[in-house]
Amino acid sequence: MSSTVVHDPSGELTGRLPLDRDPHLFLAAAVLAGGPNPAGVRAADRALIGLQLTGHAQCVAADLHHQYENLPADSELRPLTRVVLRAAVNRLSTGPATTTAEIQNRARLIQALYLALDRLDPAQNPASAT
Repeated sequence: MSSTVVHDPSGELTGRLPLDRDPHLFLAAAVLAGGPNPAGVRAADRALIGLQLTGHAQCVAADLHHQYENLPADSELRPLTRVVLRAAVNRLSTGPATTTAEIQNRARLIQALYLALDRLDPAQNPASAT
């Protein structure tokens, strides 16, 4: 088995890839449903879950930022989106999420980012189209 690492700092290639929304929202919901002390979750598992949620939050935040940049200057969605993006920058700048509380904060961040993204482009959320 082989793999390729994509170095795409400008987002030229990866920016056009669709977000893997459902699995990450399910993971976020499971993390939040576990409560403050989920039974049977080892430190190594927490670290991997934290990395997964952090990486996905960064991808969603980048997508949201791109959508934000394309909004008209007088759009009423700009201020709220700016607040969500600022919160994402603050939360993601704290380093790796390894504790349950930090991982749950990443899960909440993913939910907030998708909510903001859906406000900007309702067509991205298959559930809102029905």
